[in-house]
Amino acid sequence: MAAVIIHVENDIQLKECLEIRKEVFVIEQKVPMDLEIDEYDVIGDQVHHVLVEVGGEPAATGRLIYYVDNAAKMQRIAVRKEYRSHGIGSVLLLGMEALARELGLTKSVLDAQCQAEAFYTKLGYETISTEPFDDAGIPHVRMTKSL
Repeated sequence: MAAVIIHVENDIQLKECLEIRKEVFVIEQKVPMDLEIDEYDVIGDQVHHVLVEVGGEPAATGRLIYYVDNAAKMQRIAVRKEYRSHGIGSVLLLGMEALARELGLTKSVLDAQCQAEAFYTKLGYETISTEPFDDAGIPHVRMTKSL
């Protein structure tokens, strides 16, 4: 599957990102909508949304915010069910890492759902939390990677 990485620049693209997140987090994983949408769900200079399209269809999304110690915080990483196990998640995260490097950031930090920890480990992330923690009722671990 040929994937295209889009750095979100308009409200139409942002809406596509939010629809993917609603499908994955709110509908599939039962995260309350008021926990899923927050102050970073805008187009602005403090947040960068990324959209991956496959065959012109929105397939995956993630967002990057500026974090401490010159790090990018990778958040809201979601891949639609029909695009999972096709490498689209890797394309998304590698695209987000490339964007972070373009922004001059030197480290990536993310809070991974425990069920996805092995996926992030394969992409070079290291778990730094000593115990899983709860985020929206889902166990997570903090992971990091030098860029």
